[in-house]
Amino acid sequence: MTDIAKTMQAVLLRGHGGFDMLEVRDDVPVPAPGPREVLIRVGAAGVNNTDVNTRIGWYSKSVGDGTTSGGEDGFSGADSGDASWAGAPLRFPRIQGIDVCGTIVAVGANVDASRIGERVLVEPCLRDFPGAEPGDVGFFGSECDGGFAQYATVAAAHAFHIDSKLSDTELASFPCSYSTAENMLSRARVIGGERVLVTGASGGVGSAAVQLAKARGAHVIAIAGSAKAFDVQDLGAESVIPRGSDPLAALGAESVDVVLDLVAGPGWPSLLAVLKRGGRYAAAGAIAGPLVELDVRTLYLKDLTLLGCTALGEEVFPNLIRAIEDGAIRPVVAKSYPLAEIAAAQKDFLAKKFTGKLVLVPPE
Repeated sequence: MTDIAKTMQAVLLRGHGGFDMLEVRDDVPVPAPGPREVLIRVGAAGVNNTDVNTRIGWYSKSVGDGTTSGGEDGFSGADSGDASWAGAPLRFPRIQGIDVCGTIVAVGANVDASRIGERVLVEPCLRDFPGAEPGDVGFFGSECDGGFAQYATVAAAHAFHIDSKLSDTELASFPCSYSTAENMLSRARVIGGERVLVTGASGGVGSAAVQLAKARGAHVIAIAGSAKAFDVQDLGAESVIPRGSDPLAALGAESVDVVLDLVAGPGWPSLLAVLKRGGRYAAAGAIAGPLVELDVRTLYLKDLTLLGCTALGEEVFPNLIRAIEDGAIRPVVAKSYPLAEIAAAQKDFLAKKFTGKLVLVPPE
């Protein structure tokens, strides 16, 4: 690890709670890559719902509210025993950051040294991480340290070479949101000509889903704030339903083939009502609230398929890399911030006054 600093700037999450749990330090030891790992010099790291959700303890089953209600201070009733993606206690301090673009600067044993110098994107969903048992699934920045730092380690198999003229900031907007969206589309088997409804369409995953569904030849209908309607249409949505409106009233019953939902909340029953018989519903978020009312008769009498989408299929990230390199999708970066301004970035993230992604840039 010659010519690599011994310490780095990093953001340490000290526990579940408010912004005071985010501690910016300049004396964090640079990690050494393990036997199957690479060391990445982080060029940029995207901000995601999962970062906020983990900080505030929203993943705990003891929390029933939407994410924004606890975004500032966290949820006092959150049970730290199940407040992570994996439903297990987190080890603190933890360096979060699931979205990373950077350059490999060192490799561990059993990794080809020729990979040094590669520009890479980190696959967010990990099957090889410290302490993992066969069949385990973890997430970068959750079950292991992630990219809110100048350096990060990850299993070499999860560091994908990327050949692109896009900047690190632009590339860092892709991994989590776009792989989540691609995973939803893959699980729901979306094909050309189908009508697809995307909720939360101006956010990171939603804006990715609009682009990726359009790239598959689908007819995309989006739900987004009125102020962001033009942005979402520019990404490929055929029409936009204003956020807060009833999609059932706007579209009519049994009018879409697939729903890609990131919102849930009290308006959830209408999302099943607009599905055609045999339709597919895929969820990868619940920012408006995780607890919904389901009439089971709607589910079985319409032969619906409900899909929960978290762990990525093995084909998803390679497909995403190809789409980026081919220029089939484009980054949507609303703003970037120095890494030390993570609290400001998360406050802006919670305000939801932007389209696309916010990205943090560590010092060089």
